[in-house]
Amino acid sequence: MAERFHATEKAPSTGFVQVDDVRAIRVVLIELGADFSSLVAEAGLDPQVIDSGMKLVPFTAVGRLIALAADRMHCPHLGLLIGERVTLASQWLLGSLLCNCETVGDALRALEAHLCVQDRGGVVGLGVFDEIAVLSYTPYDPEIVGAALHSERALAKVTNVLRALCGSQWAPLEVLLPRCAPDDIKPYGAFFRAPVRFDQEMTALVFPALLLQQTIAGADPAVRRCVEERIRQIEAAEPAKLTDELRHYLRATVIKQRCKAERFARLRLVNRRTLSRRLRAEGTSFRQLTNEAQFAVAKQLLADTSMSLTQISAALNFSELAAFTHAFRRWSGMAPSTWRKEKRSETNSPVDSDMPQAG
Repeated sequence: MAERFHATEKAPSTGFVQVDDVRAIRVVLIELGADFSSLVAEAGLDPQVIDSGMKLVPFTAVGRLIALAADRMHCPHLGLLIGERVTLASQWLLGSLLCNCETVGDALRALEAHLCVQDRGGVVGLGVFDEIAVLSYTPYDPEIVGAALHSERALAKVTNVLRALCGSQWAPLEVLLPRCAPDDIKPYGAFFRAPVRFDQEMTALVFPALLLQQTIAGADPAVRRCVEERIRQIEAAEPAKLTDELRHYLRATVIKQRCKAERFARLRLVNRRTLSRRLRAEGTSFRQLTNEAQFAVAKQLLADTSMSLTQISAALNFSELAAFTHAFRRWSGMAPSTWRKEKRSETNSPVDSDMPQAG
């Protein structure tokens, strides 16, 4: 295994993903009869990069490509189709690490910690609540074009990872997607084999926490140690700034405001004052980055879901709708209802009122 790793390997910079993701998109679009080269050029990507070596692709450009293709091909579940094609074996170093972890929980925690060696366009978070585990995915920039499609693509990829680790018949208890339900939801049920909830506040798989204790057949501890060492070398060669690490943390935790400066400081093994001082040196603060994350997630939920303003306010842990409206007006210069109308008028989408949603 180790001999396949090369010194030229490097982690993506923030906002970039490995080109393998675009290759999966190409396969699906060609099968659907799309003019892939034209779509790639229109999305602002260099077609030659797709067949190059270990090059990186801007996450925003991949989002534009998926959104553009979904619109042109009249395929609102395109993200799902792309994610279905990604296997654990195709996931470079990360795939080797995951399949050689002792348990499913070890593998998912490794995915949470080391996704950045392959993808710095999004953040994975694993939470355990009594007997239930929640594995979430959040785009680093939730308001990019195609964010909802990106998210469902990522969730399909993670589902394939879990089926590789647990058996092909594995299925979650339920699937959460932060997007409006398309007219035809059958492809989602057919792939996930579980109830799919649209208009949710996060992208997540929900499953029994006991699964985390399941051992992984064929795992080789020696290979795992080798791969972990290579990953540490890659991460050390291009370390993320503290501000970027905190942004990633906040993207994964801002829903229900599970983000706390003290907790992040403990994760970084520093005290709160040291964290504040280092953030000031980088020209920002914990409060500023938290507001930035809340604003980004609020815009994504307003644009891509039919959640009411009250539901979005509660998801972001505001005490009441008026507090959310005041904060959003401070961030954007307009009320969230006005922002939603203007955003949806740009895409000719229906505008939902602040009425409770069924189900």
